[in-house]
Amino acid sequence: MEHIVIIGNGISGTTCARYVRKQDDQIRITVISAETKYFFSRTALMYVYMGHMKFEHIKPYEDFFWEKNRIDLVFNCVKQINTQKKELLLKDETTLKYDKLVLACGSKSNFFDWPGQELIGVQGLYSFQDLQNMENNTEDIQEAVVIGGGLIGIELCEMLLSRGIRVTCLVREKRYWGNILAEREARMIEQHMNKHDVNLKLETELAEIKGDNGRVKSVITKAEEEIPCQFVGIATGVSPNISFLSNSNIETDKGILVDEYLQTNIKNVYAIGDCAQFRKPPNGRKPIEQVWYTGRMQGQALSQTLCGKKTIYTPGPWFNSAKFFDIEYQNYGAIPADSEEGYEMFYWQHDNNNIALRAYFEISTGKLIGINSFGLRLRHEMFDIWLREEKTIDYVLEHLADANFDPEFYRKHELAILTTYNKQYNKNVGLKKRSWKRILQTRKRLQHARN
Repeated sequence: MEHIVIIGNGISGTTCARYVRKQDDQIRITVISAETKYFFSRTALMYVYMGHMKFEHIKPYEDFFWEKNRIDLVFNCVKQINTQKKELLLKDETTLKYDKLVLACGSKSNFFDWPGQELIGVQGLYSFQDLQNMENNTEDIQEAVVIGGGLIGIELCEMLLSRGIRVTCLVREKRYWGNILAEREARMIEQHMNKHDVNLKLETELAEIKGDNGRVKSVITKAEEEIPCQFVGIATGVSPNISFLSNSNIETDKGILVDEYLQTNIKNVYAIGDCAQFRKPPNGRKPIEQVWYTGRMQGQALSQTLCGKKTIYTPGPWFNSAKFFDIEYQNYGAIPADSEEGYEMFYWQHDNNNIALRAYFEISTGKLIGINSFGLRLRHEMFDIWLREEKTIDYVLEHLADANFDPEFYRKHELAILTTYNKQYNKNVGLKKRSWKRILQTRKRLQHARN
């Protein structure tokens, strides 16, 4: 009986195991994890800390699911991989043989050798253990400092504020999440953070973390400012968790190098999720994409290959979504923070609310390249097909009502957006009324494109 071993029980590894079992009732499947015995939704950790959910609420499957589907769970850590013998050495010195190996070992928080980073109270937020540490490290404290911007940084700020802890956020760039957000968007988010009592310090870089009896007591910036705190949250990004592969013959760069089939340089050894790095990324995508849905899609694609149906990973146009406190953020397609030659940015922002839309398009053709929305819920399926079909910005804004996914009675902004666009570019594009017929036709085209 063929034996597939999956290292990692996050969204990538779990999806792969589930879909292999759906297709083949006989293959032996083993999932190894040193984090938790059962799969949980990593993106919901913050809501457990904030008291909105309990940990058992973020486990999508009952504990008996694994036994019922004959997926063996091993709660252990892999120390070494011998690809010649097809054998894993575990932390307890036991070994495990495999026929096919899937590396789904995720990410780890980035640290940059700051003096004092080993002190109690200094940590990132990625794993279940990080959540446990944060519970202990923030008990009965008054002040915290978050290092770094982006999505993890603002999540940490929100978590800490929910417990009445004063928060200072240090961002070394000139604007918040400056490698992703254009200036007007970034300023909107910065103002929103200040309204939520975050003491945001831009162009401020960490130099040292000071301690007292082994615990953090303050941080020192490169401008020699000392900021008292009892907790330091590290939000300077994540990187593939691949240090245990250093003595293997599996090729790595920043991540584990894979081809379009998610295979490494070693036959029958694959990598998916946060730890995978494409030698040649799919069109419009990055070599490493550390987001939830790409892990799920990679796990599903690889399951086909593992079951004898060799399948190329084809994710389609990029998309992502998140929240800045109560501002919902969506991104579709490739959209840089600053416009490049031959391209144009269109930006609309509501006068009184944190609602905005930015579109990036090619000047010569009008082809939409990407779009960001804040406080507007847009249908992913519409933008997926519009980007695949290379629709123009005129077409997209004309049919924007079809993409609106806001609940009933929410105020609509399509006409205001289009009016601003027409005025700015001297156009006369008319707004089409929402049409369920068009929406259904788009869904059919999307399904056809995916198949």
